[in-house]
Amino acid sequence: MEPAQSFLWDLITSNGRVSSPKSWDSYGRALYDFFAFVFANGLDWHQPGSAGIPSALEAYRDWSKGTVGLANTTINNRLRVVVRFYQWAEKKRHIDHLPFELVSIQTSRQPGFLAHVDTTDGKVKSPNILLKQQKQFIKILTREQVKVCYDALPNLTHRLMFSLMLRTGLRQIECRSWPDKPEYVFDPSRRRDLRSNQKIRLYLDPRDMEIKNNTPRSIDMPFELMEELDTYSVRHRQMRERNHRNGEKFPTLFLTEHGTPYTKAALTAIFASLSRRVGFHVTAHMLRHSYATFLLCSLRKSKTFEGEPLLYVRDRMGHSDVTTTAIYLHLINSLEGHLVLAHEDEIDQLFSGAGP
Repeated sequence: MEPAQSFLWDLITSNGRVSSPKSWDSYGRALYDFFAFVFANGLDWHQPGSAGIPSALEAYRDWSKGTVGLANTTINNRLRVVVRFYQWAEKKRHIDHLPFELVSIQTSRQPGFLAHVDTTDGKVKSPNILLKQQKQFIKILTREQVKVCYDALPNLTHRLMFSLMLRTGLRQIECRSWPDKPEYVFDPSRRRDLRSNQKIRLYLDPRDMEIKNNTPRSIDMPFELMEELDTYSVRHRQMRERNHRNGEKFPTLFLTEHGTPYTKAALTAIFASLSRRVGFHVTAHMLRHSYATFLLCSLRKSKTFEGEPLLYVRDRMGHSDVTTTAIYLHLINSLEGHLVLAHEDEIDQLFSGAGP
């Protein structure tokens, strides 16, 4: 295991190639899983394999698929870590040959951000050890579906959570843990630095709420949505808080009828029930996808926005890499025109009562 430990140490100390301790943990778990399999089966990880005799890496892949029954995506994520380890081992002369080949594949990436410096023609090198994966399609709601869903939510708390995720791109855990604190909920009409119809920049701090990877970011909240949150906090939330049988108090804005914070299971059940009522599939994450798609489409068409739309959306979504945000650009380019007419301003009109 010494080479694996050296490999991990090189990653940690090599100018931030691995971005966080959480990433180091995922690398370590993948390597531990691979070497545990190798040692348990008496295999030699140094050998690249030969005709009729699979390499340790091939045997690990086939075992993960056939015996353990892992999904191709999970297997490939682990294989990529081990592939990187093998490339490091070859560079350090621990092995003479790689147990896989790198082949050129054509990606479906559309021209966009930094396309002017891309000399790859959309081709990338990929290890041939990876399994085939089905392309995952992002699902969003159309403007009409948004209105149908909103009208089908009779519960005020559920409607407000729906609105908050759709109009700010919050993840469901961020919505559920949204704090009832002055930094996050206030009456914007009392602020002299704010005016009606503007977006309010809010800083999300992982010390106050649950955020993926504990990474702070900022979002832009519509003025009238903040007014609704403030009204909910002052009136509706206080009534729900008094319903807790033991009088316990919680820091989250949204509370159930029993005065407790919403769990992930509870939110999933809300959207499952909503899906049955409206007749089409709806999830909390679809709201986040819809927000990013509508916003990016709107900014690309805007004649007044200054800056790079992809970078703006990346920062609002909390993506660590702009290539993650670019999937929404690909979605816009692939959808028919009538499906991307639901720009951000039109979504805002739905909630302000100006929509049809």
